[in-house]
Amino acid sequence: MKSSSGFLETSERWIATNMGRLSPFLLSSFCITLFFTCFLVYQQNPFKSIFDQNDLTLLPQIDPECDLFKGHWVPDKRGSLYTNSSCSTIPDSKNCIKHGRSDKDFLFWRWKPDGCDLPRFNPKAFLSMVRGKKMIFIGDSVARNHMESLLCLLSVEETPKDIYKDGEDRNRVWYFPSHDFTLSTSWTKFLVAGQERLDGNKTGTGLFDIDIAKMDHGWSKGLPNTDIAIVSAAHWFFRPIIIHRGDETLGCIYCNLPNTTQITPDEGFKIVYSAVFKHISECKNCKEELVTVLRTISPSQFENGTWDTGGACSRTSPFGENQIDLQSYEMKIRTTQIQQLEGVTKGDYKGKKFAVLDVTKVMLMRPDGHPNGHWGNKWMKGYNDCVHWCLPGPIDAWSEFLMAIIRKLR
Repeated sequence: MKSSSGFLETSERWIATNMGRLSPFLLSSFCITLFFTCFLVYQQNPFKSIFDQNDLTLLPQIDPECDLFKGHWVPDKRGSLYTNSSCSTIPDSKNCIKHGRSDKDFLFWRWKPDGCDLPRFNPKAFLSMVRGKKMIFIGDSVARNHMESLLCLLSVEETPKDIYKDGEDRNRVWYFPSHDFTLSTSWTKFLVAGQERLDGNKTGTGLFDIDIAKMDHGWSKGLPNTDIAIVSAAHWFFRPIIIHRGDETLGCIYCNLPNTTQITPDEGFKIVYSAVFKHISECKNCKEELVTVLRTISPSQFENGTWDTGGACSRTSPFGENQIDLQSYEMKIRTTQIQQLEGVTKGDYKGKKFAVLDVTKVMLMRPDGHPNGHWGNKWMKGYNDCVHWCLPGPIDAWSEFLMAIIRKLR
């Protein structure tokens, strides 16, 4: 059997020799047949060289003056690029439809910024932008939730390889070979080093010590090899925590210990995030154009109780801006997080790039997007999940924001 190059060479010679002998009809028929034969002979799609270029000029332009995070949710009949059955990597606990969620209206809304448009996610263009890069989501299980959403969106274009999973399935690494793109998560409670105090029986007491002088080794060790880091951690801060800087105790959240300064969760966020961004900005072994994206706090939306007292999130449609509390603790923490990032970007950070993925207000309007009771947790029957987000669902918009941010920073 001739090679594809030999096949093309022979075919071209035949055309040149017999062009004048063919009627227009036969000539056009032969050309069509030849085109589709070449299509089948080539192992790779011949369109690939056209559409796989690192060229985003065909994507809609975004007004640089427009605030992407100020807007509202609008109906969208198209829904997500994937379904709960078409994406094979959806974790069972986020597959809400599989676990009995019957209403589907939550799938048919898109975020619309005021005064401009947020382009729909384009997996081909996204993979083109991150070709040869390593992207890591640093944070808790909501950071993992975002990575899982992005993974499903990108899988529409290329099936990734699952190349690493730790024993607790908290840290994952996926690889897109056609684009040499690595997507991973590094699970961390507090971003900085921390551990839970144990009692005499070596049982956890629920009280944590964290040290802002040391970063969590799980993510910090890999930072020098990272091109894009999405940093977020929030929900573990709402428990008794003593914050240290080396041997110095700075204060305590929710613990009421004697001779210890009491601080609020948003003050704790300020201390921790300031240390984290300082560490990243001063990282000497990191890549010069490391991109760090702060993803602001994503709200938990329990109503009529907390997670362990019967709280639920049963709504089936988004809120308008006039229905959310702009003075909520989530909005205060969101402001604190952004302020710490802005403090870093005012200094000399030697080419590193920083940006904000501001989801707090956006997601306060989506109380309908959580699994609620549809998360299939056999060990926690009767409890609802109003912290994480269904896949597919409104969390998919986070990757549209991320794509816009990366495109702007290119």
